[in-house]
Amino acid sequence: MPGVTPVALGTPEHTAAELLAVLRRLKGTRDPGLEVSATQAAELAHRHGAGLLAVVEHSDADPALLMACVVPVDRPGLDFPLDGPAIREVTRGETATGYPVMIVERIPVAGPGAQLQVVVTDPDQPRLAVFTLHSPTGRGWLDVAGVAGRFVSGMRFSDPGTRSASGRPPGGTSGRSARR
Repeated sequence: MPGVTPVALGTPEHTAAELLAVLRRLKGTRDPGLEVSATQAAELAHRHGAGLLAVVEHSDADPALLMACVVPVDRPGLDFPLDGPAIREVTRGETATGYPVMIVERIPVAGPGAQLQVVVTDPDQPRLAVFTLHSPTGRGWLDVAGVAGRFVSGMRFSDPGTRSASGRPPGGTSGRSARR
């Protein structure tokens, strides 16, 4: 999808090097924090068993990082409580592919920036796909969140026994955070 550049998940060192190359292409080579950011993101992706690490870009924004993991759960559904000082807004809806979704906009704990998590439930299996989008600067946040929202809204669980890839159910995302 335009605006989303996946990074290969090999060893943490290989992932960091590839991520650094993408970030340097987008931001230039003069930003000294890029290497640290790439290394930390690669280590975090490997530690959490991410299935996706990508850079999300928009011409009016600083790049953001998108990480996704599939997490097994005891019971399906989006009925778990979310609260706390780090949560700004929670929106529930449905993806364009028909999966229940919860969008959680978070306030970064330290420093500037922006973060949101999108939790997509697989009604056919006891699992969730958890997408985390993080912008270290927050510049152009709504633009990169919109790109990431369109990407996530089209996701499908691919294991046998899950929803068919044919046809597009009615509905869409109600992710107000992505449209502000």
